[in-house]
Amino acid sequence: MSQYDYFVAGRWRNFKNIRPVAAKIRATGKTAYCFIENEYDGHGVKNELEPKDVESQMKDNESIKDWQNNPTFRKIFETDMQALRDSDAIVAVFPLGFSAHTELGAAYGMGKKCYGIGIPEKAETLYFIFDGIFPTVDEFVEHVR
Repeated sequence: MSQYDYFVAGRWRNFKNIRPVAAKIRATGKTAYCFIENEYDGHGVKNELEPKDVESQMKDNESIKDWQNNPTFRKIFETDMQALRDSDAIVAVFPLGFSAHTELGAAYGMGKKCYGIGIPEKAETLYFIFDGIFPTVDEFVEHVR
């Protein structure tokens, strides 16, 4: 049995729309890992739970030159990938960032169910990776009950 029913993925810049997805999943009695619930502050990387200026926070993180040798970047990667391995399925909240697309590919390769919530920004052939795309979290929750 997995530690989590769902791994909730998305774009950090969209954190205000991601948080309610995790909450509604949990309200059904299911478990969910959500990356935006992890706070980091070290080695030039700062992720706050309630960033006052998410764009500045992301630009600062994205501008770190030696990110491949950054221990905090590594910790974020390892934490998220372990949670993905420990989840039965992934729920990606549109719009997706690069990391969410990578996590989707990893989840698909692990044989996990893949779901999307929201409306994709454009047609993508690889979005056939999804077992279902739901316009709203309520429609998703109704589907998986």
